[in-house]
Amino acid sequence: MNDGSAALPEGLLAAIESRRARVGIIGLGYVGLPLALAVTASGFPVIGYDIDAEKITALQTGRSYIKSISDELISGMLRDCRFTATSEIAAMREADIVLICVPTPLTRHREPDLSFVTGTAESLTPHLRKGQLIVLESSTYPGTTREVLRPILERSGLASDQDFLIAYSPEREDPSNTSFATADIPKVVGGLTPAALKAASVFYGAVVKEVVPVSSADTAEAVKLTENIFRSVNIALVNELKLVYERMGIDIWEVINAAKSKPFGYMAFYPGPGLGGHCIPVDPYYLAWKAREFDIATRFIELAGEINHEAPYKVVEAAARALSDRCRKSLMGSRVLLVGIAYKKNIEDIRESPALKLWELLEARGATVEYHDPFAAVIPATRDHSQLKGRRSITWGTSELRTFDLAIISTDHDGVDYEMLVRTVPLVVDTRNATSDICPELRGSVVRA
Repeated sequence: MNDGSAALPEGLLAAIESRRARVGIIGLGYVGLPLALAVTASGFPVIGYDIDAEKITALQTGRSYIKSISDELISGMLRDCRFTATSEIAAMREADIVLICVPTPLTRHREPDLSFVTGTAESLTPHLRKGQLIVLESSTYPGTTREVLRPILERSGLASDQDFLIAYSPEREDPSNTSFATADIPKVVGGLTPAALKAASVFYGAVVKEVVPVSSADTAEAVKLTENIFRSVNIALVNELKLVYERMGIDIWEVINAAKSKPFGYMAFYPGPGLGGHCIPVDPYYLAWKAREFDIATRFIELAGEINHEAPYKVVEAAARALSDRCRKSLMGSRVLLVGIAYKKNIEDIRESPALKLWELLEARGATVEYHDPFAAVIPATRDHSQLKGRRSITWGTSELRTFDLAIISTDHDGVDYEMLVRTVPLVVDTRNATSDICPELRGSVVRA
């Protein structure tokens, strides 16, 4: 057992190497569905499970609900008879490998909410069988796979070091990034046992171009947090520098564009109205929470979180000042257009989008708010902004834009006519430098914040 091979379930490696292993994917969202495409493209049969019946119906009829994934790709998986979609968790018993891709959000007190992980594990436990490999892909704090997932799964009466295997491999999806598909992104893998590491490494090695094995599941969990904390801290830094340079009369965007000409020792990060997406606003708090168990205060990480958390408030304050100074109006009673509701450009995903916080703050100040987003026509249900569900993107046109006193560019989607916006709306607050290419004589109505 020195290399862990003796604890491998009989036949699992052979099934992986021959592509006979059936792969179950739990959670068919922005992580699970691209993963299903990559796994089926590698020749494995996939059973996709999700609690959302609408997603299952869409997939069964060859329709995609993610804009970056075409209907043709879904139909192709069905035609090849390598993919089935189900809302029955019992189907996971048929899988040799089960990949868990469920959300790991924060509570209102910014503490880890593992309810999706624990709920999934509890639902899966009655359907576990000997010989399976279970892999958690959700972003989480070090120790989750070992301390939370494993005990729940072992309630089945099976032992993870004898009857089945558990590993952790963090998702690294970047929606709308056309340079890196799922199969192109190196996969970090850590196991609870050497056998689990070997099995998971062999499986992912059949799906992606490079596997990066690490010594434990805890280490793999820490890798994911480190990647996103790195981004959170650097975004907080440029958000703070923006305020400093603004007071000095210096353009932060010009500074960054010049600084990134250095071919070494510098990486460009950009300011904005706040953090969005499922990982970067969340992951720092997962580590900060876990660190308290070890009597460590993560002051640097938490300070970055506070700076990023304050960004939407500062944007609204800047908008209110500019509206008062330039238009002699108050936010109270003004009509405000949010340009872009998604958390990043050229996608429809609004999870943790700072635009939603901007909306809340603007309405609290008495403004009437609407939005335009070519990627997100309707706002879906969200945990923290349920009152916005069903709100629709306005039509983009001169007559519609003329009805607004203020526009805030919160997401810099390509294909939006920002020149029309600047020509038509009396005041534009640009948080993304989206108006930089507009001719200077038109930018008099633009405030960057």
